[in-house]
Amino acid sequence: MGQDPITLIIRTLGELYAFVVIMRFLLQIARADYYNPISQAVVKLTSVPMAPLQKLVPRMGRFDLSALILAWGVKFATLLLMFLVVDQIPNVVQLLIYAGIGVFDTILTIMFWAVLASVIISWVAPGSYHPGPQLIQQLTEPLFALARKVIPPIGGLDLSPILIFLVIQIVQSQLSRLVV
Repeated sequence: MGQDPITLIIRTLGELYAFVVIMRFLLQIARADYYNPISQAVVKLTSVPMAPLQKLVPRMGRFDLSALILAWGVKFATLLLMFLVVDQIPNVVQLLIYAGIGVFDTILTIMFWAVLASVIISWVAPGSYHPGPQLIQQLTEPLFALARKVIPPIGGLDLSPILIFLVIQIVQSQLSRLVV
């Protein structure tokens, strides 16, 4: 699919909004501070389309899956619009599958960059009170805790980010094989 300006705009806006919706899901899973200004912005940006979905989609324990469904819908609509702009009739089933893979890939990408940012923050500004670093730390800490169960810190050196990076890269390489 060509990169004409309309397609580029549709893709950029769709991906940005899907990113925000996925962030809402990830922040909720990580139990990040709801009163953090960044969390509040994410909630405000997603509250209107999420309201009807939250009534329809039951919660699974502490997980509100309506954000994932909305992200999937945004990815699907983005792909559909991109095809329609270039006058192609898409295969709807394939688009649904690609949208689901896209949501999962975005989750992995967000976590990759959040882990990298968390590592840098731990070197540069440990214990920072700024809302950004606090949110990144809250987002990544559950993942670090899980990885530390596999590789405990050795002599004060935490190797869990390396394991996380490796797992994310392996999963993303397998996802790219599904799309081809």
